[in-house]
Amino acid sequence: MIEVTDPDDPRLDEYRFLRTADRRPDRPGGLGLVIAEGTIAVSRMLASRYPVRSMLGVRRKLKTLPPVDAPVYVTTAEVMAEVIGFHLNRGVLAMADRPEPLPVSSVIDGARRLAVLEGVGDHENLGALFRNAAGLGVDGVLLGAGCSDPLYRRSVRVSMGHVLAVPFTTLSPWPDGLKLLQDNGFTVMALTPAGAADLSAVTPPEKAAVMLGSEGPGLTPEAVAAADMAVKIPMVGGVDSLNVATAGAVAFYALGASR
Repeated sequence: MIEVTDPDDPRLDEYRFLRTADRRPDRPGGLGLVIAEGTIAVSRMLASRYPVRSMLGVRRKLKTLPPVDAPVYVTTAEVMAEVIGFHLNRGVLAMADRPEPLPVSSVIDGARRLAVLEGVGDHENLGALFRNAAGLGVDGVLLGAGCSDPLYRRSVRVSMGHVLAVPFTTLSPWPDGLKLLQDNGFTVMALTPAGAADLSAVTPPEKAAVMLGSEGPGLTPEAVAAADMAVKIPMVGGVDSLNVATAGAVAFYALGASR
């Protein structure tokens, strides 16, 4: 561990003002690095394919983590807060480089259950979807048009680091790329309140790809038309839909992804 007492130490520059720049590649000053917060998410990063650049935290949190072949900066909670721009209750951060995106073939080969997303732009919903996918046995996630970055700091945090473990990649062209799934034996199921069949009445296919749409308008008509079937979650009158991460969890469970 490398003791750091000066908040202006240049070795901590990658951690500065995370709430402002957040190190997103699509923002000025963004470095495009992957950031994990807290011992649970950091431990998942250490076990993932993401190459860790460094860690920063208070000693008692860092001591609970396995060793890493990268600089480990230990400091106080006060210095850490001054560097990153806010007080971090979780007490530890890790920074990793982004590996090359996975090819679609590596995500779908051997998979039985996939989540396919269109227009999911809320980072917290995206993180929750990845956590649900991990917990309910979904083998991979494919991102269609309009999805936000799963490796954004908030998505990684909400997913509890599971976004670093569940394989994902972009599916393009959209929605024509869905044909690749169908050619590989997947039944593409569009989850929409306007679905013709109740999800509870559908016999789970051998290989299923559950398609979920944006938090507002849902799936586009083009995406629904490209699916093999449109299904819905039966709802009590007066409620037209669920949060997209909640709907995903219901669908993943109903299709037996974890069994």
